Amino acid sequence: MKKFCLLSLFFCLCFAFGVYAGEQNVNIYEHGRQLPETPIYDRHGNQVKLTDFKGDFVLAVFWSRNCRPCVSELDDFNGFYNKVKDNGIKVLMISRADEWQDAAEQERFLQRFDAQDLPFYVDLKGRLAGDFGIFTSPHTVLISQTGEEIGRIHGTADWDSDKVVEYIYGIKAQIAARIQDKDKKHGR
Repeated sequence: MKKFCLLSLFFCLCFAFGVYAGEQNVNIYEHGRQLPETPIYDRHGNQVKLTDFKGDFVLAVFWSRNCRPCVSELDDFNGFYNKVKDNGIKVLMISRADEWQDAAEQERFLQRFDAQDLPFYVDLKGRLAGDFGIFTSPHTVLISQTGEEIGRIHGTADWDSDKVVEYIYGIKAQIAARIQDKDKKHGR
């Protein structure tokens, strides 16, 4: 009987780890966190801050041209972006400025990997990534419509799959419901 219990416990732990391993790269916070005010720059050299996108649900994707997983998912991100861009979801591809000679080089690179539609930004000396404590790529920061960090996705995903698109829409809807409940409680 003791062996049976230990064996059952072992299989339960293996099953639990297997379920966890599939979700371990997603972390949604119970409460939003303030965003850093560090600027990034668009393809025209215009300075923006993540708080400038308040009102939209934002995926700030920190990536590098030298990161194989980052490059391999560019076309999936392009497909994801085209599915969600008209529904209050923004995708911001953020890489270090010193990886590129200029915006034209980054544009050509994205086009080469079928990601020509993605809005891209550069982070001077990796300051914004550093302010978030991000030191690996790819790393996606989820930002609520109220301009707060609400979670992160570490590593890659099958971004263009219907399952992932629906998952992101689900998170967006949950956050919108939380915001509404909070507003009701405060009489807004």
